[in-house]
Amino acid sequence: MQKTIRIIGIDPGLRRTGWGIIETLGNSLRFVASGTVTSDGEMDLASRLCQLHDGLAEVVHGYQPDEAAVEQTFVNKDATATLKLGQARGIAMLVPARAGLRVAEYAPNAVKKAVIGVGHGEKQQIHMMLKVLMPKVEFKGNDAADALAIAICHAHNRQAVTSRLAALAG
Repeated sequence: MQKTIRIIGIDPGLRRTGWGIIETLGNSLRFVASGTVTSDGEMDLASRLCQLHDGLAEVVHGYQPDEAAVEQTFVNKDATATLKLGQARGIAMLVPARAGLRVAEYAPNAVKKAVIGVGHGEKQQIHMMLKVLMPKVEFKGNDAADALAIAICHAHNRQAVTSRLAALAG
């Protein structure tokens, strides 16, 4: 008998880190919750990273996901911004890992391909497909929508990823 798997998708960002939780049973997807953890731009970097950590830890503790997926960082022209995004991404990977979850990573184009069928598309296309795939879905803003898309991508790819991670572990 199949088991329902609860997945948290995380879209890392220093200002706003989106999160989305879905459940999957076989090929069916069910929306659970979504939101955004924010950091105070007036604070120093370490304090902002603590805000992201504490907010995500609260979400993981509250919703008890079975698996986690995080979007991979793309490199942009501003090295300082890329570094800060990388640090926020580190928090996004650390929190579920500290909770005992395996953390899968997906490139942005893989996420889009899993949700809208092509590797390049507009945010509105993702929003529309989220509503088609999970009619009861609710999200406020692009960060939460992207996080839900990351969770869906993992739901579609989890068998292969889980096997690969298990092989690496030992």
